[in-house]
Amino acid sequence: MVFSLGRHSPSTSLLQTNLQSLAKPINPRHFSSTIDSLTSKTRPFPDYSPRKPSIRDAELVRDVATALRLRRSEPLRRILRPYAARLRPDHLVWVLPHLRSSPSLALSFLQWARSLRSPPSAEAQAIVAHLAFSSGEQKPASEIIRSGVSSSAHFVEHVIYTYKHWGSNPAIFDLLFRALAESGRLVKARALLVRLFSHGVVVSASSLNSLLVRLPVEETMKSFEEVKEMGGRWDVVSYNIIVRNLCRCGKVEEAREILIKMESEEMISPDVVSFSTLVEGYCRLGQLLMAMEIMVEMRRRGLEPNLFTYTSVIRLLCRKGDVSEAEALLKEMRSCGIRPDKVIYTALIDGFCSVGNLLAVENLFEEMTERELTPDVVAYTAFIHGLCRGKKLEKAKNVFAEMRQKGLVPDVVVYTALIDGLCKEGKMMEAFELHNQMAQAGLVPNIVTYTALSDGLCKQGDLSAANELLHEVSSKGLELNLITYNSLINGLCKAGNLEQARKIAGDLDAAGLSQDVHTFTTLMDACCKEGQMSQAQELLQEMLGRGIRPTTVTFNVLMNGLCSQGMLEDAEGLLRWMLDNGIQPSAAAHNSLIRRHCIGRNINAAMDIYRGMVSRGVLPDESTYNILVTGHSKLRNMKEACFLEMEMREKGFCLRGRSYSAIVRGLIKRKRLAEAWKFFEEMRAGGFTVEREIYSRFIDLSFDEGQIGLTLELCEETIERYPTQTDNAQISSCLPENS
Repeated sequence: MVFSLGRHSPSTSLLQTNLQSLAKPINPRHFSSTIDSLTSKTRPFPDYSPRKPSIRDAELVRDVATALRLRRSEPLRRILRPYAARLRPDHLVWVLPHLRSSPSLALSFLQWARSLRSPPSAEAQAIVAHLAFSSGEQKPASEIIRSGVSSSAHFVEHVIYTYKHWGSNPAIFDLLFRALAESGRLVKARALLVRLFSHGVVVSASSLNSLLVRLPVEETMKSFEEVKEMGGRWDVVSYNIIVRNLCRCGKVEEAREILIKMESEEMISPDVVSFSTLVEGYCRLGQLLMAMEIMVEMRRRGLEPNLFTYTSVIRLLCRKGDVSEAEALLKEMRSCGIRPDKVIYTALIDGFCSVGNLLAVENLFEEMTERELTPDVVAYTAFIHGLCRGKKLEKAKNVFAEMRQKGLVPDVVVYTALIDGLCKEGKMMEAFELHNQMAQAGLVPNIVTYTALSDGLCKQGDLSAANELLHEVSSKGLELNLITYNSLINGLCKAGNLEQARKIAGDLDAAGLSQDVHTFTTLMDACCKEGQMSQAQELLQEMLGRGIRPTTVTFNVLMNGLCSQGMLEDAEGLLRWMLDNGIQPSAAAHNSLIRRHCIGRNINAAMDIYRGMVSRGVLPDESTYNILVTGHSKLRNMKEACFLEMEMREKGFCLRGRSYSAIVRGLIKRKRLAEAWKFFEEMRAGGFTVEREIYSRFIDLSFDEGQIGLTLELCEETIERYPTQTDNAQISSCLPENS
C-alpha cells in the first residue's frame, strides 16, 4: 500500500467540480468563496476620480448620450456619425456614466468606438469590462480584458483604479489574472497576484493554475509555497501540476510525499491524473514494481487507470524487452473498454522489434490499419530498424516504399536505419544511393548516418574510403563521436592494421573523447587474434587504471585468446582473478577453457570446469553442451555423451553438425548401431552436412541388412553431396547384379 489514506470518497473529485464550475458563467451575486476578503486590515482600493470635462466637452458628451438613449433599432454608426469626427478618447470615458444602467449599450458603444481614428483608452475599456461583468456578461468582459491586456501596458492599473467605483466584484480579477498568464505576461501576473493579496482579494485556484502551468519547472514549487503563505488556495489540478513537474525532474518520491500532504493536510483527494502522473514518473525511472503498486492503489480507491496510465507502463515493459507482459496489459486495457492509440502500438512495435519478433510487428501493423490508426513515421522507423537487425533487408526496403506510398515523409532517422541495414549487409552502393536520395530530399545526414557508412566501408576493408568520408564529415562541421572512432578502429583491426588502430585510439584523447570499454575490447580482441597476449593484458591493465569496468565480452575475448594460444594456466588464473574480484564469468568464458581441455583430451579437467560453473549459478548454454558432447564422443565416453545430449534437449538446446558427427562415430565404434542410426537420420532431416565416411558406413549397414531401397537412396545422396570424391567402384559393389 502506497498511501495510508482514504478518508474521503473519490466519487466526486475536486477536479471534476472545478471543470463544472468553469463551464458555467460566473454569477457575481453568488461568486465562489475562494474570492473574498482576507482580513479587515487590508489595503483599500483607490478612489476613482476622473478628470472633469469642459463646458464644450460636456455639451458634446450630453448630445452623444442622448442620441444613444433615444435610439431605436437604428445602427450606432448611423446615429453617431455626426459626432464621430469630434470624439476623442476622453469623451468616451465621460459618456460611459450615462450608460451605467445599460451595460449592453455600453458594450455596443465601445465596439463602435474601436472603429474611430483614436481607439478607446485603457480606462474606457476597463470601465466597460466592469459594467459587462457586473451584469453577468462574462464572455464579453473576458474579451475586453484580453484585448486590453494586449493593447495597453497600463490596462491592469486602470482595471484596479476603476474597480471600486464601477465594479466592486472581485471575480473580475480572476479574468484579468488569467488573461495575463495565458498571454505569457508571467511577471505582470505575479505582480498582480501580490497586489490583489494586499487588497484582500484571493485569486481562484483555477486561475492560479494558468500561471503555475506556464512557469519554468524550477519556479513552480517556490510559487506554490508563496501563494499558500499569502493565503491562496490550491486545488487538485494545482497539485497535479506540481507532481508532474517533480516527476519530470526525477523527484518521484518527493512528488509522492506532496500527494500524501495534499490529502492529509489540505483534505483534497488525489484523482486519476494524480496517480497516473506518479505512475509515469516511476516508469521514467524504470521502477516497474512501484508503478504497478500505484495502479493497485488507484483501483483500491475506485479509480480506474486511464489510457495515459497504461501507456506509461506498456512503454516501460517494451523498453525492458518484456513484450509478453506488455501484450497482457494491452488485453487488460481493452477489457476495460480503453482503446489503444498510436503511442501504445508504436511502443509495442518497437518492443517486438527489439526481441526480433517481426511476425508480431506485422500483426500489429495490420491491427492498426483495421482500427483506422495509420502507423506514423516513428512506428515505421521501429519496424524498418527491426527488419534490418533481423537481416530482412528486402522486407525493410518494401516497408520503406510502402511508407512513402502512404504519403509519410521519411526523416533522417528512417533513412539512417535503412542505410545502416544496407551497410551491415555490405551493400554499400545501395547505401550511398539512399544517402544521395536523402540529400536530394533536403535532409541533412547526421553523424549517425556517416558512422553507418564508415562502418560499412571498414567492414569491406576499404579503409581509405572510410578515412576520406570521415574527413568530409569533419569539413562539414560535424563532430566525430566515439561510436564513429570505434567503428574505424574496428575496421582497422579486422583488416589486420593493429598499429594504425592503436594510433587512432590514442588520438581520441586529443579529440576530447575518452576511450571506452568498446575501444579497449576491440583492441584486445585484435591483439589476441594476432597472438600478442602480453599486449592484450597490458590493455586490460590500462583499462582498469582508467576506471573503466570491463564487460563480460572483454573477459570472453581475453579468455578465448589465452585458450587459443594454449596458455591454460593463465586462462585459469584469469578465471580465479574474476571470481576473487566478484566478477561472475559468463558461460562463454567457461566454454573457452572447456573447449581447450577437450582439444587436449583432458575431459576430466573440462568436466571440473563445467561442474564449477553450474555450482556458481552460471547456466550452461548450447555451446557448452556441444563442446562436452563432442569431447566425450571423441574419447568414446558414450554414456556421458548421451547423458549430456539428453540433458541439453530437455533445456531446449540442439546438437550442431560437428557434435552430430562425433556422437555418430562414437556410437558406431561402440557398436550401438541403432542409436547411431537415430542420430544419422536426425542429421539428414535437419539438413546438416554428413561426412562421406559416415555415409559409407551406413550404406554398408543398410546393404548388409538387405535394405536395397535405402542403400540406393544413400548412394544417390552421397554422389550428390560428394560427386568428385565418391568411390563409384565401392558403390557399384554394394548394388545387386541386376541393378
